[in-house]
Amino acid sequence: MAYDLGNRLVIGVASSAMFDLTESDKVFRTQGEEKYRAYQAANIDSPLQKGVSFSFIKRLLSLNHLSFDQEDPLVEVVLLSSNDPDTGLRVMKSIEHYQLPISRAIFMQGKSPYEYIPALNISLFLSANASDVRKAIGMGYPAGHVMQSRMVDEEGDDLRIAFDFDGVLADDESETVMHNTNDVYQFHDHETKNVLQPHNPGPLKEFLVKISAIQRLEEQKKHIEPDYKNRLRVSIVTARNAPSHERALNTLKDWGVMTNDAFFLGGVDKSLVLGILKPHIFFDDQARHLDSTSSVAPSVHIPFGVKNAVLE
Repeated sequence: MAYDLGNRLVIGVASSAMFDLTESDKVFRTQGEEKYRAYQAANIDSPLQKGVSFSFIKRLLSLNHLSFDQEDPLVEVVLLSSNDPDTGLRVMKSIEHYQLPISRAIFMQGKSPYEYIPALNISLFLSANASDVRKAIGMGYPAGHVMQSRMVDEEGDDLRIAFDFDGVLADDESETVMHNTNDVYQFHDHETKNVLQPHNPGPLKEFLVKISAIQRLEEQKKHIEPDYKNRLRVSIVTARNAPSHERALNTLKDWGVMTNDAFFLGGVDKSLVLGILKPHIFFDDQARHLDSTSSVAPSVHIPFGVKNAVLE
Protein backbone atom coordinates (compact mmCIF):
# COMPACT_ATOMS: atom_id res chain seq x y z
CA MET A 1 0.00 0.00 0.00
CA ALA A 2 1.30 3.47 -0.90
CA TYR A 3 2.37 5.79 1.92
CA ASP A 4 -0.47 8.29 2.36
CA LEU A 5 0.40 11.94 3.07
CA GLY A 6 -3.22 13.09 2.95
CA ASN A 7 -3.94 13.29 6.67
CA ARG A 8 -0.57 14.63 7.78
CA LEU A 9 0.93 18.07 8.11
CA VAL A 10 3.54 18.08 5.34
CA ILE A 11 6.22 20.76 5.16
CA GLY A 12 8.47 21.18 2.14
CA VAL A 13 11.78 22.82 2.97
CA ALA A 14 14.69 23.86 0.80
CA SER A 15 18.17 23.27 2.15
CA SER A 16 18.69 27.04 1.92
CA ALA A 17 15.99 27.56 4.54
CA MET A 18 17.15 24.91 6.99
CA PHE A 19 20.93 25.26 6.76
CA ASP A 20 23.45 28.06 6.41
CA LEU A 21 24.71 27.65 2.85
CA THR A 22 26.65 30.93 2.71
CA GLU A 23 30.04 29.33 2.18
CA SER A 24 29.02 26.72 -0.39
CA ASP A 25 26.90 29.24 -2.31
CA LYS A 26 29.90 31.56 -2.48
CA VAL A 27 31.95 28.78 -4.05
CA PHE A 28 29.22 28.14 -6.62
CA ARG A 29 28.88 31.85 -7.52
CA THR A 30 32.56 32.70 -7.70
CA GLN A 31 34.15 29.45 -8.92
CA GLY A 32 31.43 27.67 -10.87
CA GLU A 33 29.66 24.33 -10.73
CA GLU A 34 32.71 22.11 -11.13
CA LYS A 35 34.51 23.67 -8.15
CA TYR A 36 31.23 23.59 -6.21
CA ARG A 37 30.95 19.85 -6.78
CA ALA A 38 34.52 19.34 -5.64
CA TYR A 39 33.91 21.51 -2.57
CA GLN A 40 30.80 19.57 -1.55
CA ALA A 41 32.57 16.25 -2.09
CA ALA A 42 35.54 17.37 0.03
CA ASN A 43 33.21 18.49 2.83
CA ILE A 44 30.62 15.73 2.57
CA ASP A 45 31.18 14.62 6.17
CA SER A 46 31.26 18.18 7.50
CA PRO A 47 27.74 19.02 8.77
CA LEU A 48 26.23 22.25 7.54
CA GLN A 49 25.52 24.89 10.17
CA LYS A 50 21.93 25.40 11.28
CA GLY A 51 19.90 27.92 9.29
CA VAL A 52 17.03 30.28 10.13
CA SER A 53 14.20 27.72 9.97
CA PHE A 54 16.14 24.83 11.54
CA SER A 55 14.65 25.24 15.02
CA PHE A 56 11.11 25.50 13.63
CA ILE A 57 11.55 22.27 11.65
CA LYS A 58 13.19 20.39 14.53
CA ARG A 59 10.53 21.42 17.05
CA LEU A 60 7.67 20.72 14.64
CA LEU A 61 8.95 17.20 14.02
CA SER A 62 9.25 16.61 17.76
CA LEU A 63 5.45 16.91 18.02
CA ASN A 64 5.22 13.47 16.43
CA HIS A 65 5.42 12.12 19.97
CA LEU A 66 1.67 12.90 20.13
CA SER A 67 0.90 10.22 17.55
CA PHE A 68 -0.55 7.00 18.95
CA ASP A 69 1.50 5.09 16.37
CA GLN A 70 5.10 6.19 15.76
CA GLU A 71 4.88 4.52 12.35
CA ASP A 72 2.07 6.96 11.56
CA PRO A 73 3.56 10.42 12.22
CA LEU A 74 1.51 13.61 12.39
CA VAL A 75 4.20 15.71 10.69
CA GLU A 76 6.31 14.95 7.63
CA VAL A 77 9.10 17.15 6.32
CA VAL A 78 10.25 16.69 2.72
CA LEU A 79 13.49 18.21 1.45
CA LEU A 80 12.98 20.05 -1.86
CA SER A 81 16.32 20.87 -3.47
CA SER A 82 17.60 22.34 -6.71
CA ASN A 83 20.82 20.37 -6.23
CA ASP A 84 21.34 17.12 -8.07
CA PRO A 85 21.34 13.97 -5.91
CA ASP A 86 25.14 13.84 -5.83
CA THR A 87 25.79 17.36 -4.50
CA GLY A 88 22.70 17.11 -2.30
CA LEU A 89 24.20 14.20 -0.40
CA ARG A 90 25.91 16.59 2.03
CA VAL A 91 22.51 18.01 2.98
CA MET A 92 21.14 14.54 3.69
CA LYS A 93 24.20 13.70 5.78
CA SER A 94 23.70 16.95 7.72
CA ILE A 95 20.08 15.96 8.39
CA GLU A 96 21.35 12.61 9.66
CA HIS A 97 23.99 14.35 11.82
CA TYR A 98 21.33 16.41 13.58
CA GLN A 99 19.17 13.30 13.99
CA LEU A 100 16.18 14.80 12.22
CA PRO A 101 13.57 12.26 11.08
CA ILE A 102 13.55 13.44 7.47
CA SER A 103 13.84 10.65 4.92
CA ARG A 104 12.00 11.97 1.87
CA ALA A 105 13.65 14.30 -0.63
CA ILE A 106 13.36 15.61 -4.16
CA PHE A 107 16.56 16.67 -5.97
CA MET A 108 16.27 18.47 -9.30
CA GLN A 109 19.51 19.82 -10.73
CA GLY A 110 19.22 23.54 -11.41
CA LYS A 111 15.45 23.58 -11.08
CA SER A 112 13.29 24.25 -8.06
CA PRO A 113 10.88 21.40 -7.30
CA TYR A 114 8.06 23.63 -5.99
CA GLU A 115 5.79 22.33 -8.77
CA TYR A 116 5.55 19.11 -6.74
CA ILE A 117 3.94 20.88 -3.75
CA PRO A 118 0.38 19.64 -4.51
CA ALA A 119 1.56 16.12 -5.36
CA LEU A 120 3.02 15.78 -1.87
CA ASN A 121 0.11 17.53 -0.10
CA ILE A 122 2.49 20.20 1.21
CA SER A 123 0.86 22.84 3.43
CA LEU A 124 3.96 25.06 3.61
CA PHE A 125 7.05 25.38 1.43
CA LEU A 126 10.01 27.29 2.91
CA SER A 127 12.97 28.54 0.89
CA ALA A 128 15.60 31.26 1.08
CA ASN A 129 15.22 31.73 -2.69
CA ALA A 130 12.81 34.65 -3.10
CA SER A 131 12.27 34.00 -6.81
CA ASP A 132 11.22 30.39 -6.24
CA VAL A 133 8.79 31.45 -3.51
CA ARG A 134 7.19 34.13 -5.69
CA LYS A 135 6.70 31.62 -8.50
CA ALA A 136 5.15 29.13 -6.09
CA ILE A 137 2.78 31.77 -4.67
CA GLY A 138 1.91 32.76 -8.25
CA MET A 139 0.78 29.19 -8.86
CA GLY A 140 -1.44 29.31 -5.78
CA TYR A 141 0.88 27.26 -3.56
CA PRO A 142 1.56 27.98 0.16
CA ALA A 143 5.13 29.26 0.18
CA GLY A 144 7.31 31.57 2.24
CA HIS A 145 10.65 33.27 1.72
CA VAL A 146 12.89 32.69 4.76
CA MET A 147 14.74 35.96 5.25
CA GLN A 148 18.12 36.54 6.82
CA SER A 149 17.02 37.01 10.41
CA ARG A 150 17.76 36.25 14.01
CA MET A 151 17.59 32.61 15.02
CA VAL A 152 15.60 31.64 18.12
CA ASP A 153 16.54 28.25 19.56
CA GLU A 154 16.55 28.15 23.35
CA GLU A 155 16.64 24.97 25.41
CA GLY A 156 13.53 22.80 25.38
CA ASP A 157 11.14 21.65 22.69
CA ASP A 158 8.34 24.23 22.86
CA LEU A 159 7.24 25.62 19.50
CA ARG A 160 5.93 29.17 19.11
CA ILE A 161 4.45 30.15 15.75
CA ALA A 162 3.28 33.69 14.95
CA PHE A 163 1.21 34.84 11.98
CA ASP A 164 0.14 38.12 10.51
CA PHE A 165 -3.51 37.85 9.47
CA ASP A 166 -4.32 39.62 6.16
CA GLY A 167 -2.42 38.28 3.15
CA VAL A 168 -1.15 35.33 5.18
CA LEU A 169 -4.05 33.47 6.79
CA ALA A 170 -6.78 35.43 5.03
CA ASP A 171 -6.77 36.70 1.46
CA ASP A 172 -6.06 40.32 0.56
CA GLU A 173 -9.67 41.52 0.24
CA SER A 174 -9.42 43.89 3.20
CA GLU A 175 -5.86 44.96 2.43
CA THR A 176 -7.07 45.92 -1.04
CA VAL A 177 -9.62 48.28 0.54
CA MET A 178 -6.89 49.87 2.62
CA HIS A 179 -4.50 50.00 -0.31
CA ASN A 180 -7.02 51.61 -2.66
CA THR A 181 -8.39 54.18 -0.18
CA ASN A 182 -5.39 54.74 2.10
CA ASP A 183 -8.05 55.51 4.71
CA VAL A 184 -8.11 53.51 7.94
CA TYR A 185 -11.66 54.68 8.66
CA GLN A 186 -12.94 53.25 5.38
CA PHE A 187 -11.07 50.05 6.19
CA HIS A 188 -12.76 49.79 9.60
CA ASP A 189 -16.12 50.62 8.05
CA HIS A 190 -15.68 47.82 5.50
CA GLU A 191 -14.73 45.32 8.20
CA THR A 192 -17.63 46.36 10.46
CA LYS A 193 -20.17 45.97 7.65
CA ASN A 194 -18.77 42.51 6.87
CA VAL A 195 -18.11 41.41 10.44
CA LEU A 196 -20.17 38.21 10.07
CA GLN A 197 -18.74 37.34 6.65
CA PRO A 198 -15.67 35.10 7.04
CA HIS A 199 -12.62 35.99 5.01
CA ASN A 200 -11.60 33.84 2.08
CA PRO A 201 -8.53 31.71 2.82
CA GLY A 202 -5.04 33.08 2.31
CA PRO A 203 -1.90 31.05 1.49
CA LEU A 204 -1.33 29.61 4.98
CA LYS A 205 -4.91 28.91 6.08
CA GLU A 206 -4.56 25.14 5.65
CA PHE A 207 -1.24 25.17 7.50
CA LEU A 208 -2.96 26.86 10.45
CA VAL A 209 -5.85 24.37 10.32
CA LYS A 210 -3.45 21.43 10.58
CA ILE A 211 -1.43 23.11 13.32
CA SER A 212 -4.68 23.63 15.22
CA ALA A 213 -5.47 19.92 14.86
CA ILE A 214 -2.17 19.13 16.58
CA GLN A 215 -3.09 21.56 19.37
CA ARG A 216 -6.31 19.63 19.91
CA LEU A 217 -4.28 16.44 20.30
CA GLU A 218 -2.23 18.21 22.95
CA GLU A 219 -5.43 19.05 24.80
CA GLN A 220 -6.49 15.40 24.61
CA LYS A 221 -3.12 14.33 26.01
CA LYS A 222 -3.46 16.88 28.80
CA HIS A 223 -6.84 15.42 29.68
CA ILE A 224 -5.26 11.97 30.02
CA GLU A 225 -2.05 13.24 31.64
CA PRO A 226 -2.89 16.32 33.78
CA ASP A 227 0.80 17.14 34.30
CA TYR A 228 1.42 17.43 30.56
CA LYS A 229 2.57 20.92 29.52
CA ASN A 230 1.43 22.14 26.11
CA ARG A 231 4.38 22.74 23.82
CA LEU A 232 2.71 24.33 20.79
CA ARG A 233 1.64 27.98 20.99
CA VAL A 234 0.08 29.97 18.13
CA SER A 235 -0.19 33.75 18.01
CA ILE A 236 -1.73 36.32 15.68
CA VAL A 237 0.29 39.54 15.42
CA THR A 238 -1.55 41.99 13.18
CA ALA A 239 -1.73 45.70 12.39
CA ARG A 240 -5.52 45.47 12.77
CA ASN A 241 -7.13 47.00 15.83
CA ALA A 242 -10.69 47.55 17.08
CA PRO A 243 -13.23 47.50 15.53
CA SER A 244 -11.70 45.45 12.69
CA HIS A 245 -10.47 42.80 15.12
CA GLU A 246 -13.89 41.16 15.38
CA ARG A 247 -14.11 39.98 11.77
CA ALA A 248 -10.68 38.36 12.06
CA LEU A 249 -11.72 36.47 15.19
CA ASN A 250 -15.03 35.44 13.61
CA THR A 251 -13.13 34.10 10.61
CA LEU A 252 -10.89 31.93 12.77
CA LYS A 253 -13.95 30.61 14.58
CA ASP A 254 -15.62 29.81 11.25
CA TRP A 255 -12.54 27.83 10.22
CA GLY A 256 -12.74 25.84 13.45
CA VAL A 257 -9.33 26.97 14.68
CA MET A 258 -8.05 28.70 17.76
CA THR A 259 -5.01 30.75 18.63
CA ASN A 260 -3.45 31.18 22.04
CA ASP A 261 -2.69 34.88 21.62
CA ALA A 262 -3.87 37.78 19.49
CA PHE A 263 -2.06 41.10 19.26
CA PHE A 264 -4.12 43.81 17.54
CA LEU A 265 -1.46 46.47 17.28
CA GLY A 266 -3.03 49.20 15.15
CA GLY A 267 0.23 50.05 13.41
CA VAL A 268 2.58 49.64 16.39
CA ASP A 269 5.94 48.16 15.34
CA LYS A 270 5.50 44.38 15.49
CA SER A 271 9.11 43.81 16.49
CA LEU A 272 8.35 45.30 19.93
CA VAL A 273 5.94 42.44 20.62
CA LEU A 274 7.88 39.72 18.81
CA GLY A 275 11.03 40.56 20.75
CA ILE A 276 9.18 39.45 23.89
CA LEU A 277 7.08 36.68 22.34
CA LYS A 278 10.19 35.16 20.69
CA PRO A 279 8.46 32.96 18.10
CA HIS A 280 10.48 30.29 16.37
CA ILE A 281 8.94 31.52 13.11
CA PHE A 282 6.87 34.56 12.09
CA PHE A 283 4.94 34.95 8.82
CA ASP A 284 3.99 38.33 7.30
CA ASP A 285 3.06 39.47 3.79
CA GLN A 286 4.64 42.91 4.05
CA ALA A 287 8.41 43.17 3.67
CA ARG A 288 8.49 46.52 5.47
CA HIS A 289 7.23 44.83 8.63
CA LEU A 290 9.80 42.07 8.30
CA ASP A 291 12.65 44.57 7.99
CA SER A 292 12.23 45.23 11.71
CA THR A 293 11.02 41.81 12.89
CA SER A 294 14.00 40.03 11.32
CA SER A 295 16.23 41.53 14.02
CA VAL A 296 14.32 39.75 16.79
CA ALA A 297 12.72 36.62 15.26
CA PRO A 298 13.03 34.18 12.35
CA SER A 299 10.98 36.01 9.72
CA VAL A 300 9.26 34.65 6.62
CA HIS A 301 7.84 36.78 3.81
CA ILE A 302 4.64 35.58 2.16
CA PRO A 303 4.71 37.49 -1.18
CA PHE A 304 0.95 37.33 -1.73
CA GLY A 305 -1.70 39.86 -2.65
CA VAL A 306 -1.99 43.52 -3.46
CA LYS A 307 0.82 44.63 -1.14
CA ASN A 308 3.25 42.54 -3.17
CA ALA A 309 1.74 42.96 -6.63
CA VAL A 310 2.80 46.61 -6.66
CA LEU A 311 6.41 45.50 -6.16
CA GLU A 312 6.49 43.31 -9.28
